[in-house]
Order: sequence, then structure tokens, then C-alpha cells
Amino acid sequence: MYLQMVKQRNQYGRFQGTKLRVVFGTKSEVLALLGASTAYIERSQLTSRLFNGRQVRKTLAFSKDVRAYRASAVWEDCYYNLIRPHKSLRIPVQDDPSRKWSPRTPAMAAGLTDHIWTVKELLTTLPLPGAVNT
Repeated sequence: MYLQMVKQRNQYGRFQGTKLRVVFGTKSEVLALLGASTAYIERSQLTSRLFNGRQVRKTLAFSKDVRAYRASAVWEDCYYNLIRPHKSLRIPVQDDPSRKWSPRTPAMAAGLTDHIWTVKELLTTLPLPGAVNT
């Protein structure tokens, strides 16, 4: 599921409010998971812009070519979910007194992989035939 926030402005360019628009899934599913708050959407879009320079206007990396933009978005998603450990997902280590935490990626937390990937591993891994790629 995917939710998009649309900002509404009046004829003078002043902010009037926001509307939530569901792109994938149903509105009831999205509201049950996220609520009416737009904080999750804003955080996700900010993180995406920080990792992907092609989304930021007025930069040398800004992408007008849709294929280049999509390729860069896929790379950013893979890096964020498979390679980069997230502090909020770490788990405490009980057995090793020299380490307090064990880092995890979102893919590890979701049970999709059992280790933190390297960039080389990501670049040399072929997707399974018939897998849904975005």
C-alpha cells in the first residue's frame, strides 16, 4: 500500500490544508496502519530525498529522464532496505559481552534476509525469474 499527501494552496499560494490520496491499497487499510497523520509519509519522502539526489530540484543530479529516475529510486530502495542498518531496528545481544547491540536492516526485520548485504553482493545478485520488481 502507498499513501500520498497532496498539499492544497489557494490562488495566492497560501497553504490551505492537505488531502490524503491512496495510490495502492484501500483507504481503510492505510488509515488503520498509519492513522490520519502525515508524519510517516513526510519522513519517508525526506529520507528518500536525502538518499536520492535525483529527487531534489535545482541540483546537478536532478533527473528529467524517467528511466534514470526509476533506476536511481530502485537503487535507493535496495540500499536503504538491504545494506544500511537502522538504529531503531537493532536488537540486544545476550551472549557476547563485548557487543551490546546487533545491527539489523529493514529486510532482516521483515525476515527477507538473514544478514546485512554488501554493495558487491547487491550488484552481483540477480533477481529471481518471475519476481515482482518495481
